[in-house]
Amino acid sequence: MTASTSPARAASPDDAASSDEVERLFTLQQAAVMRHGAPSYAERVAALDALLGMIRTHRGALVEAVSVDFGNRAAPETELGELMPLSNAIKHTRRHLRRWMRPRRRRADPAFWPAAARVVYQPLGVVGVIAPWNYPLLLTLGPLVDALAAGNRVMLKPSELTPRTSTLLKQLLSELFPEERVAVVLGGPDVAARFSALEFDHLLFTGSTRIGRDVMAAAAPHLTPVTLELGGKSPAILCRDYPLGKAAKTIAIGKLFNAGQTCVAPDYALIPADRVDAFAAAYIAATHELYPTIAGNPDYSSIIADRHHRRLLAMIEEARGSGARIVERSDVGAAAERKIPPVVVIDAPGASALMREEIFGPILPIVPYDDLQQAIVSINARPKPLALYCFSTDPAAIDSVLQRTSSGGVTLNGTLVHVAQEDLPFGGVGASGTGAYHGRDGFMRLSHARAVLKLGRLNMSERIAAPYGKLTQLAARLLLGKRRQPPRSGKP
Repeated sequence: MTASTSPARAASPDDAASSDEVERLFTLQQAAVMRHGAPSYAERVAALDALLGMIRTHRGALVEAVSVDFGNRAAPETELGELMPLSNAIKHTRRHLRRWMRPRRRRADPAFWPAAARVVYQPLGVVGVIAPWNYPLLLTLGPLVDALAAGNRVMLKPSELTPRTSTLLKQLLSELFPEERVAVVLGGPDVAARFSALEFDHLLFTGSTRIGRDVMAAAAPHLTPVTLELGGKSPAILCRDYPLGKAAKTIAIGKLFNAGQTCVAPDYALIPADRVDAFAAAYIAATHELYPTIAGNPDYSSIIADRHHRRLLAMIEEARGSGARIVERSDVGAAAERKIPPVVVIDAPGASALMREEIFGPILPIVPYDDLQQAIVSINARPKPLALYCFSTDPAAIDSVLQRTSSGGVTLNGTLVHVAQEDLPFGGVGASGTGAYHGRDGFMRLSHARAVLKLGRLNMSERIAAPYGKLTQLAARLLLGKRRQPPRSGKP
């Protein structure tokens, strides 16, 4: 493996950008916006092609860097969960970009005819992206695709919890783009706080709801518009008509991808009360089919860091101590690899951490329900989630769930895959986020829709200006209608 395709060394504290460096890069990009204006279609396509070429050329190095950061992550999980969606996003954007950029004709009000109206899509300017650790390639480079397509300059702040991946991205992107076009800023929470306080033209953050509040507060003094992709407790509802075994396996696939460290992973399952034990058994059986072993299994991902591993184990023990039933697999050696075997928790107390917080791990609480109305009430009692999964073939049941709940996105009879659709917006609602991107929605989100009105030679607005006379009165009557007389007082 050549040096150019080897994973970068882990970032050290010395790699963290200083406040002066962060400011320098931001000022450099602002100046480039003023100097160069909006890049052409050809320049945007060239940037997208360069990014796609980087992903293809350095695929092995990117996959290896992510795995090293996690301790172990299966290569197919990085390829299918990050590189494939990135590749699809670039190709989809390239295919449609010329049409997205085209000005849109609008109808001028008849009072101003002859006039022509149109909307022109302009770059916002300098866009900031703060990315998380769980999908360090997709959630760093995905927003970059949309930002470059919209013609923006971009500053990226990848996570400090994936230091090899972050350093490799900085190295590779610096070879593709000048700093005034794309810049990568390394560092921890202090750097992120300084980064989020810059006067960006737009700031996109992916991460926890708690940190999202801090990001929004940091952006507020400059009135910086934000896109927040957060998370929450995304439910999976098993309706009574759907095959239990099939749902159990599908939910296991979505829950255990990346060991549950996915913002749209099914967080808990709502199961008919009389089928809870059968579902738990079918789910655990499905995990054995998917992952016959845990320790030493390259297909099963490690938890990203020791503190996250301890947090998840503490959640299980708290539920156990509160009387919840725990259905789990034992696997000697898993802990040494920072892995947690699949766990089902039945009847976890509502006040427990498992039922209050987004889990972000391979633990599946089961919440029993008696009828669909009760399940819907249970979902609506919590903050709006980023995703919702409903397993049913009954149109009435599906319609009831869709009409009476709210979530960022939905997959019916599956999990996760709505996020991989480039022609669908991805984003949260309420506590799970604000704003959406991907494909055309990302282009629109990171563009300014500028209204342009061109008046004709005959300009009525000049003819009815002060001093106001009969022509102004005539125009007012025509536009507002004939003045109605007040009703007469007294008897008819």
